[in-house]
Amino acid sequence: MEYVRVGTSGLKVSRIGLGMMSYGSPASDEWILDADAAEPIVRHAVESGVTFFDTADMYSDGVSEEVTGRLLRQLFPHRDDYVLATKVYYPMGPGPGDRGLSRKHIMSAVDASLRRLGTDHIDLYQIHRWDYETPIAETMAALHDLVMAGKVRYIGASACYAWQFAKAQHTARDAGWTAFVSMQNRYNLVYREEEREMIPLCADLGVGVLPYSPLARGLLAGNRASDGQGRTLRARAESATTAVADPSDFDVVDAVNAIARERRVSGARVALAWLLHRDAVTAPIVGATKIGHLDDALAAIGLSLNDEEIDALQAPYRAHPVLGHSLCPTYGSRRKNAELPMPP
Repeated sequence: MEYVRVGTSGLKVSRIGLGMMSYGSPASDEWILDADAAEPIVRHAVESGVTFFDTADMYSDGVSEEVTGRLLRQLFPHRDDYVLATKVYYPMGPGPGDRGLSRKHIMSAVDASLRRLGTDHIDLYQIHRWDYETPIAETMAALHDLVMAGKVRYIGASACYAWQFAKAQHTARDAGWTAFVSMQNRYNLVYREEEREMIPLCADLGVGVLPYSPLARGLLAGNRASDGQGRTLRARAESATTAVADPSDFDVVDAVNAIARERRVSGARVALAWLLHRDAVTAPIVGATKIGHLDDALAAIGLSLNDEEIDALQAPYRAHPVLGHSLCPTYGSRRKNAELPMPP
């Protein structure tokens, strides 16, 4: 296992992070594993040197945090042996104050997360989406206060526009508050829009990039046919449009599979190896519902791609609509996680 710093911060994480969204309550989604089913996978990750674990308060309505905390306490002898990350933003109750990034919700949410995780601090506390209804100064001040109180060690952001992230960083630094050390964004071979602005911004600011959905929800591992039909439990449970934005995505999948056949490895390993070759990427967040999924991710660390292979993987890509960002109510829908259309 390799260990790397998150951007220019002092925080060190394993080169692969284990995403804990897959573990929690099967009642929330049929593909989610309960604690007993998750334990062998998380144990294998720990034994393989994984030290970075990422969850969120809204995964399985909090059960993911409970499972994450319980398993990590069982598998690590000391709290300082691992890096624990979680997120805040999405609704955790029916009231208007049970969501967003207001001081009220952040202060309540972090205490609830600490209780569920069974720990006295969170190593990396991330805003899950951008809150258009709360001034960013209020959010950054609240996050800074959590760091000063010792409840949080570092703060990060996820899935927003580059101008928003720049505004947040400027607001914090101008006031002498804690700034974000990481950006967890959607980034993979079939969704590379983050290369236009966000990733260059992170590189310039010394911010670590922690991509989520590194395999495009399994698309790059072959879990969907070109007609959108799912080949796995999760793929069948989700709409194809959540992972496939354009038919050209399957041209990318074909390029991945061609190199995988030549290398005699899985497509997932090739796709993850490409991501690990990107200079700005610190540690992809990988989901695993089978030990084999985790083994592919771990093996990708040692898979070196040459320039010709990288060019072949990137050549079929076509521009996509922006995905995963919250849309400003002024300009569009108030639906949670609404998506912008592609500009004409």
